[in-house]
Amino acid sequence: MRVGPGLITGVADDDPSGIATYSQAGAQFGLNMLWTMPLAYPLMAAIQALCARIGRVTGRGLAANIKHAFPPIVLKVVVGLLLIANVLNIAADVAAMGEVGELVTGVNRHLMTLLFVVITLSLQLFVPYHRYVGILKWLCLSLLAYAAVLFTVHVPWGEVALRTVWPRFTPNAAAASVVVGVFGTTISPYLFFWQASEEVEDLGRGPRGKALIHDPGAAPRELQRIRWDTWSGMAYSDIAAFCIILATAVTLHASGVTDIETAAQAATALKPLAGQFAFLLFTLGILGVGLIGVPVLAGSGAYALSEAMGWKEGLERKVRNARGFYGVIAASVLLGLVIQFSPISPMKALFWSAVINGVIAVPLIVVIILLAARKSVMGRFVAGPTLLALAGIGAAVMAAAAACMVVLA
Repeated sequence: MRVGPGLITGVADDDPSGIATYSQAGAQFGLNMLWTMPLAYPLMAAIQALCARIGRVTGRGLAANIKHAFPPIVLKVVVGLLLIANVLNIAADVAAMGEVGELVTGVNRHLMTLLFVVITLSLQLFVPYHRYVGILKWLCLSLLAYAAVLFTVHVPWGEVALRTVWPRFTPNAAAASVVVGVFGTTISPYLFFWQASEEVEDLGRGPRGKALIHDPGAAPRELQRIRWDTWSGMAYSDIAAFCIILATAVTLHASGVTDIETAAQAATALKPLAGQFAFLLFTLGILGVGLIGVPVLAGSGAYALSEAMGWKEGLERKVRNARGFYGVIAASVLLGLVIQFSPISPMKALFWSAVINGVIAVPLIVVIILLAARKSVMGRFVAGPTLLALAGIGAAVMAAAAACMVVLA
C-alpha cells in the first residue's frame, strides 16, 4: 500500500517546537502525561483523514474549497491567521535547529540556522515535487531516533502501562497549560491545509489524474489508500510523541530536571543522564523532523494563500511558473529567520503561534466537517458518521484547550 501525504504530515507534526512541548510534558510530569497521546490519536487521524478526503474527492485544496463554499471573510481570517502562526512557528523551529546544530558541530547557532534555511528553501524552490517528496519520506525515518533512545535507558514498562491509562497529577494551572500545549502542537491547522493540498499534488502525478467526483471508479482504491496512509502516518507521529514524553520522563523527570523550554535544552540535559548515544539520537531526530516541519509550515501557507488568491500553485511547478506560491514559501522562511536576529524570543514566537493555532483550529475543524458532509462539495463521497463524530470531538477538545489558553495567558 502506497504511503505519502499522511506519513509526511504525521512526521511534520513532531517538529522541533513540538518536540520541546512533549519534552516539557515528560520532564515536568513524568509518566503522567502519556495519556494525552492515546486520546489525541483518533482525533488527529480523523481530522486529517477528512482533509485528505476533501482534497482527493474535489481535486482542490482546503482553501479553494472554503473559498467556494463560504463567505469571503471566513477565508480571509483563516488564511491570514494561518500565515502569521506559521511564520512564528518556523521561527521557533529554525531556532531549535540552529541550537542543536551548534551543540553537535560547535559552529555558531545563527550560522547553523542560516545553513538549514538555505537547505530547506533550496529543496522547495529547485527540486521537483516528485523528487522532493522522496527526500521527505526518507527523512521520516528520523522519528525512529526517539524509539531508539528508549533502548539506551531503563524503562519501567509496568508503570508506563498503568500511568498511560491511570495518570496521577493535580489538575492545576501548570498541568492544564501542558495539556493545552500538547493538544495545540498535535492538532495544528497548518497540517490540515498541507495534507489536502498534497492529495491534489499527488493527483496531478497519477495515471488517471482526475478528482474522485469525476472518476468514481477509482474511489474504492483511493479512499482505502487514504485511510491506510492517514491513520498509519498519524500513528507513527503519535507513537513518536509518546516516546519523546516517555524518554524525558524516565531520564529528566526522574533526575529532577523539570523545566525544559527548547528541544535543544532537552537534548543537552539528556546527555549526562543517558549518555552520548542517546544525546546524538535525540539531536538527530530534531534536525530530521525540522527539515520536514519547516517546509510543511511554509508550504501549507503558500497553498492556502495561492488558492485564496487564485494563483498557480504546486511544488511540481517551476518557480517562474508559480512566482506567488514560491514567494510565500520564501517570505515565510526568511521572516522566520529574521526573528532570530530580532528582540523577539523564539519561545515567545512559539507561544503566540500556539495561541493563534488555538484560535483558528476550532472553527476550521467545524468548516472541515461541514465541507466533508456537504453533498454539493463531496457528491456521493460525503464522509461517514464515525469520522465526522471523531472530528467533532476533536473540535470540542481544541475548544477546551483554546479556552484554557486564554485563561492561563
